[in-house]
Order: sequence, then structure tokens, then C-alpha cells
Amino acid sequence: MDTDIQRCFRSKTVFLTGATGFLGKVVIEKLLRTTEVKRIYVLIRPKRGVEIKDRIITWSKDAVFELLLKSKPEALQRVCPIAGDCLDFDLGISENDRRLLASEVQIVIHGAATVRFNEPLHVALAINTRATKLMIQLAKEMRQLEAFVHVSTAFSNCVIYNIKENFYPEHLNCSSDKVLAMAELMSDELLDNMEQALLGSFPNTYTYTKALAEDVILKEAGGLPLCIFRPAVIIAAHKEPISGWIDNMYGPMAILFGVARGVLRIATIDHHAEASLVPVDYCANLTLACTWKTIVEGNEMGTQETPLIYQLAPIEQNKITHGEFIRHALDGRTNCPLTKMIWYPFIHCITVPWLFPLAAFFYHTLPAYFFDLALWLSGRKPRLVKVYQKIHKTLGILGPFACKSWRFDMRNTDHLRQQMSEEDRRIYYFDMVSLNWKEYFVQALRGMRQFLGNEAPTPESIAQGKKLIKRLKLLHHILQGVLCFVALLALWSLVRILV
Repeated sequence: MDTDIQRCFRSKTVFLTGATGFLGKVVIEKLLRTTEVKRIYVLIRPKRGVEIKDRIITWSKDAVFELLLKSKPEALQRVCPIAGDCLDFDLGISENDRRLLASEVQIVIHGAATVRFNEPLHVALAINTRATKLMIQLAKEMRQLEAFVHVSTAFSNCVIYNIKENFYPEHLNCSSDKVLAMAELMSDELLDNMEQALLGSFPNTYTYTKALAEDVILKEAGGLPLCIFRPAVIIAAHKEPISGWIDNMYGPMAILFGVARGVLRIATIDHHAEASLVPVDYCANLTLACTWKTIVEGNEMGTQETPLIYQLAPIEQNKITHGEFIRHALDGRTNCPLTKMIWYPFIHCITVPWLFPLAAFFYHTLPAYFFDLALWLSGRKPRLVKVYQKIHKTLGILGPFACKSWRFDMRNTDHLRQQMSEEDRRIYYFDMVSLNWKEYFVQALRGMRQFLGNEAPTPESIAQGKKLIKRLKLLHHILQGVLCFVALLALWSLVRILV
């Protein structure tokens, strides 16, 4: 017997953007595995020499769909690609496809975004803001529309530290309609040159353009059955479809992997600051749950004047600090070390900005020159110095988020969960209170090892990693001893000179 959420999606047609992204794949997998959805149209950017249908076919080999295809081998046949690109002025959707979507679609989940913090403003504005406006215009043509879910970010209003499930247009220096109008009249270069003036207090183009997208919704989504979902930083899956599944190296997972490789040893992180992390399966479940809620409220009360906002982040009763996150990360040294490391995994965290370049030189840059010299002498291409240049640039961008804490109100999200049936709460779980962080990171580290490190999850592979880490640990302690001896010798020589 179907649950309320399963009934909501039965025989429905869904249009999803961001389908090839991290969250998008998990949403599709969960929809196909737990509901009898009729069809999922997905917006796919065409690639030269590759048919968009072929990109869907390759999903059958993706680990994220393994569980689904065991129970429903033909499930991916319900996924139909629509050629398009959020960078284009008309989303790149043909007139025929536009008519098709307008006549068939009942549910829209708009998750497409560029999540690069340092994306040029004209690109971030096109994908994150203008595309949202174009999607709303398209949704207004959909004759059977029952729900539109806009996937935003909990950090769309990061200029304040206590964020409620409200709109905050007052934090924008210029309204979304004015910024988009300017973008049409200016060259990309000129718009990018205005970045500092437009962003104001926003730390990067990602958070700024996501805030603008919410302003677009506030101004233009009147009459639509719409809600906004704001997840915090999305990390590896907790339970489904595979514990620890991850397919990208953004944010915290990049730090985990860098430490595990023995590459990242120094970072600007405040141990006491709270980490706003949420597993991707929790986010996918809440996406489907707030879709159901939007449909139910539309049927019962009609379209709301102001769209509801649902936030998902760790709560006070079960928060995790960056210090705890790092301790969990270092547990991987003993539980599931990689078989490919350049040094013994460790990390030191500093919060003094001016000290980081000095520390990074001794911890990263100087060793990198010796490592690259060894590569050059062995006839291989030097690469580590360039890697560290990218790492330091990324750490500079992430720094503001690793040294501060935010509080996210989740009253709407909690109320939604209370209205779900017991069976729906079991299938579409997103309760952050019950998440055991220690157990979670055991699985997340194993997932990182398997899906990012491409290392087999076998006892033999883990034993090989443990053997390597013992050798690296010994070398690490020998080097520490040598450096301490040199430092003491230098100090003793200095004292002799002064005396």
C-alpha cells in the first residue's frame, strides 16, 4: 500500500534540472526506487559528439543506481532527457520540447546551479539567477503544475548568522530585476568588474546569485504552487543508495580526501566553529517531502501568497564542530587508510589569516618543491607545486565558512516532518537529531576511499593501506625528531653566540 508521498508521485510527470549533479542523481534514484512516477524529464546540457540519450545510458554503470537497477532493471527508461543549458537566454529548450513540458509536467524540481564560489559573476548570474526566472516563466505555461521546488542553499543569506525560514531582500544592494536588466545591457567583462560593488557583504558569487534567485521567486512566482528548499553543505550519503557514496570533491569532502592523501596539512579552520553539514540522502528525502507538502497545501488551501521555505542543517541538540569533523577525519588513518599517500595524514588548523601563508610555505610549498624535484629526476612531470597553488586558492575561498558559525531555524521543516506518516518518516528520513556523526563518518570515510580514491573496499586493500601508513608514520616521527634536533642545535648555537 502506498504512503502519502508515494501516492503523491504515482503516475506523475516530473521535470528536474541539475539531474547530473550530486543531489540530482540521488533525487532521481529515490524517486524511481520508492515511487511509481510515470516519467522524469531531465534537462541535460548537450556535449559535442555525445548524444544526450547516451549520457543517461551511462548511468546504468554508475554505483548510485546499482540498488535501483537490482530491483527495477528497466527503471532508467522512465528518465527522458531534454536538451538544454541554463547558460542560454531561453534555457536552450526547443519549442517542441517546451510544448511537451507545458502539456505533461505536474512537478518541477529546479536544482541546477553552479556551486563554484569563485565563478565569474556573469556565469553565476546566468545559471543561478536568470535560469530561475526562466524556469518560473516556463512553469507558468505548465497547465497541470501541482508543485515547483526550488533548491537554494542555507547560505544564500550568510551575511547574517541567525537565519530564519524567511526571505531577506533587504541584504541585496540591488534588486534581482535591476541586476538582470543590467546584465542584458552590459558586456560580461564589465559586469564582472562590478562584482565587488554588487556583492556588498556577500563573500562570493555563489551565495550572492542564490540570494538573487530567491528574490526573483519572491517577485515573480506569485500564483505558483512553489516552495524553497535550503540545504546546508551537502556531503556523502548516510544510508542510501550506498552508505558513504560521494562523486565530487567540493568543500568538506575535499578536505577529508586531501588529509587522507597526506597532501593537506595546514588549513584556516576554527576548531570551535560549527560545521553546517547534511548528508545528500537526507536532502533528497526532504526535496520529495516538501514536494508532497506543497501539493497537499495547494489542494487544501490554494496557492500561498509567500512561498514556504524549508531549511536543513545540524540542530543544537546534535551539532558538530569543525574540530570534531577533523577528529573523525583522522580516524580514517587507523580504520581505512588509502593505499596511495604521499605522507602520513595529519592536519594543523590556524585561525590567524596572516600566519597561513608562512605556515603553508613550510608545510606545503617547500616539501612540494622537493617532491617535484624527485619527480623530475625520475623522468616524470612535476605537479605538486601547482596542486598546492590550487589548494591554497580554494582554502582562501572556503576560509570564511570554516571559521564562523551559523544558526538555521527549521520550524517549517520540523512541522513538515511531524505531518508525515510514520512510514513516510522511515522511507523519506531527514531527522538530523537521530544522526550519529561518529558512525556516519566511518561510512563516509570508506565511501571517500572507494568512490573518490577508486580503491577496492576489500580487507586486502585496507591491510595494504595499514601497512603503508605504518611506514609513513615511522618516517613522519623520524623527520619530527630530526627537525627538533636541528632546532635545538640552532638555539644552542644562538645562545653560545649571545653569551
